[in-house]
Amino acid sequence: MFTCGDSADPVEAARALAAALKAGTISLEVVERGGPPRSVVEPLSPGLTRRWELGRVHADARTAYQHVLVADTTHGVTLFCDDERQSAESTQLTYHEALYLPAALLAARRERVLVIGSSEGVVSEMAVAAGATHVEHVDIDAECVRICAEHLPYGYTPASLAAAERGDGPVRLHYADGHAFVHGTDERWDVIVVDLPDERPDEPDAQINRLYAADFLAACAARLSAGGVVVCQAGSPALWRDATLRAAWARFHDVFGAGRVAYYGSDEHEWAFLVGAHRPLDAAAATAADALGGLRTRPATIDGPALRARMTPPVALRRSAERGPASLGRTGGRQLDRRPVSSD
Repeated sequence: MFTCGDSADPVEAARALAAALKAGTISLEVVERGGPPRSVVEPLSPGLTRRWELGRVHADARTAYQHVLVADTTHGVTLFCDDERQSAESTQLTYHEALYLPAALLAARRERVLVIGSSEGVVSEMAVAAGATHVEHVDIDAECVRICAEHLPYGYTPASLAAAERGDGPVRLHYADGHAFVHGTDERWDVIVVDLPDERPDEPDAQINRLYAADFLAACAARLSAGGVVVCQAGSPALWRDATLRAAWARFHDVFGAGRVAYYGSDEHEWAFLVGAHRPLDAAAATAADALGGLRTRPATIDGPALRARMTPPVALRRSAERGPASLGRTGGRQLDRRPVSSD
């Protein structure tokens, strides 16, 4: 299909045609004709965006839940969901190890793992490599997961995804609502991972917001085995875009209490992660570093010094914990620098 201008969407037209013809499978490749490189403008915070220039587009689909795009960028093959970069070939290992491994090292055991979101499948496979024998992966968007397996050079392959869909092996995949799944089970887990796109405070009815609510975090906490932990992607610690992190910090303290929340901020990525447990985590950095030697796999981006250095929360979060979670206001009690900021 060839179209001119922005008024006609060839992807939507192709999908409508396939539906009318009752096509069993759809394979799409979007090729731009002339003009400047196609780009994605990613929102970071009010008044601040980041532009990604795209090379070859591997997949472009509007699923029942989101717009999914897989394309080449300067970071390699990159996954975007609703114009937000979710992972990229050159940095995904740094991100996923920072998400999973500090939490797994703080857990008393790591045989039973529940993963909510994380469509690429990297966390599920990382959990198995680190010693998990039973991984339940729950993702609501089957089409997104299958696009990732087909087009991303990391995470699930089509073969490993098919095995997970059958439950043939240590990973069992459920295409389901994570909120309903957690509330509807009595099973217990050593590590629960919640890896989702950012909360959408400007869209109060967005379905994803329910998985950021305190009641969902409390339900996850209630599903932990003795010594278990919950870990969530908690946003960025950057001053101009840390609202998600501050909200998550307060929520974790409300659910788990003071001294039972640990922080890990990646030193080579822009994200921070929070871990909650039913036992004290005051010595989290030393505990995680000491447990590193017993891990079945050797991390590529994390070692003992990194754990000891990056598990101290930013000063604003530490001061808010001393004053109580209610002290976190819209800007965390800080005055934003008014000098122009064009990029992070």
